[in-house]
Amino acid sequence: MAKWNIDPTHTSVEFVVTHMMFTKVRGKFETLAGTIDYDPANVANSNVNVTINAASLNTGVADRDNHLRSADFFNVEKYPTITFVSTSVTPKGENQATITGDLTMAGITRPVSFDATFEGTAKNPWGKTIAAFSASTKINREDFNLTWNVLLEAGGMLVSKEVTINMEVQAVLVEEAQPVS
Repeated sequence: MAKWNIDPTHTSVEFVVTHMMFTKVRGKFETLAGTIDYDPANVANSNVNVTINAASLNTGVADRDNHLRSADFFNVEKYPTITFVSTSVTPKGENQATITGDLTMAGITRPVSFDATFEGTAKNPWGKTIAAFSASTKINREDFNLTWNVLLEAGGMLVSKEVTINMEVQAVLVEEAQPVS
C-alpha cells in the first residue's frame, strides 16, 4: 500500500449545474488537501480522504460566488469545509473503480459513489513519483439542504437539483523514511 498526498496545485475539483433550464454553469474549489492510500495489487484495500475549503469556490462571478458562500447555499461561515472519506473501493475493470464514501457538505453527510480511473504514474522533473486519478459523480444538491431556487416565469427552476462533480487529481508519493544504519 502506497500513501499519496494530493497535490492541490495540480488538482481540480469542479462542479457543473444547469442554470435557467439549459445553460451549464461551472465552478471549482481552489483550496483542498487530502490523501490517497492506493494498493494496485488489491484496489479494494485503497482509500481516499479529501477536505475542501468551501469558501474557495470560484465560478468567475463574484456576486454568484458570494451568494453560493451564503446561508442560501454552502453557509461557509458555519460549515467551512466539505469532506469526502471513502468507505469502499470496488474495482470495475482495468484501472477503473467505484469509490463510495461519505460526502459532507453544509453539515449534512450522505453516501456518494464516484466513478474513478487510475491514469498512471510517472517521475516529475524534480524526481518525485506522482500518480494521476480522475473521478466523477452526480448528486442531488437538495440532499445536502442546498435548496435555494427561483421559479421561472416560463416554468422550471433557475438552478438544477443535479450537480455534476468532476475531479482531476495529481498526488505525490510519500517516501518512506530510510532507516539510519
